[in-house]
Amino acid sequence: MLLDIGWPELMLIGVIATTFFTLMIPLVQTSEQLIIVRLLTGIGAGGAVSAAFPIAAELMPAQHRRTYGAIYEMSLAASFTVVPFIGGLLAGNQYAFRFLALPGGLAITVVPVLILVAIAIPSFKLMYYMDRVPDAAMTINVTGHQWYWSYAYPKEKIAFDSNIVPEDKLKPGQPRLLTVDNPLVVPANTNVRVLVTSTDVIHSWFMPSFGVQEYAVIGRHNESWFNVEKPGTYYGECNQICGVNHSRMPIEIVAMSKPDYEKWLVDAKKKFAAAPQEPAPALVAAAGGSRAAGY
Repeated sequence: MLLDIGWPELMLIGVIATTFFTLMIPLVQTSEQLIIVRLLTGIGAGGAVSAAFPIAAELMPAQHRRTYGAIYEMSLAASFTVVPFIGGLLAGNQYAFRFLALPGGLAITVVPVLILVAIAIPSFKLMYYMDRVPDAAMTINVTGHQWYWSYAYPKEKIAFDSNIVPEDKLKPGQPRLLTVDNPLVVPANTNVRVLVTSTDVIHSWFMPSFGVQEYAVIGRHNESWFNVEKPGTYYGECNQICGVNHSRMPIEIVAMSKPDYEKWLVDAKKKFAAAPQEPAPALVAAAGGSRAAGY
């Protein structure tokens, strides 16, 4: 960046400038000074708002950065053009208010509409690519039940249930209400497609670290994807109220390096070779959801 100023420093400068020039407004003596102060206030606010987007984008999952970049570009353009322009018009100068009449009034009405149309046209394409899974290397079927998750790897021909670990069986370091007996395991730096569905009520497969939330609806598959950039353990939960044990449907995902994932896959094919048999709904209801780790 210019003068080696980072985004956090630019945002701080913008906040300070906005605050300073806002406090200066009661002290100005003429309309011309008021216009200048309002313009500088708008520019400061534009810098603060625009700098916040790249900072937030660095913290977001990779699949959402393209969307955030588009929003950032629109915000940047508006912050340094529309905001100071309107601020100058409404600064109290009699000549500025005269501009609100035709043809100036027509200009500030038509121009924003044209800007919105210009933004809308590429936005449709962007919305399409937001839902498009880019060259997924693997697919995982996620099925919600009352009150546990099932995972299936169609290509690898393995499937298993994932239940919460009761508090009295937790090991040191394992978080309560988030640890499961069989976590979902995926390779890092890999595009993973997930197809989410349900067998009973509506659930929601929510992984905040990945920026992914998909509803699990009986009779249909909802599609999403993620790419875990760093190996580690990540947690999520069902965030759609689905019954008495809704709070006991955690999601635990372990991201491994590709060599470690291949080793896990060899063992998993032996352990989970046979797909789990689904119990009859009457048995689940009678047992009070006993398959969900005794709850």
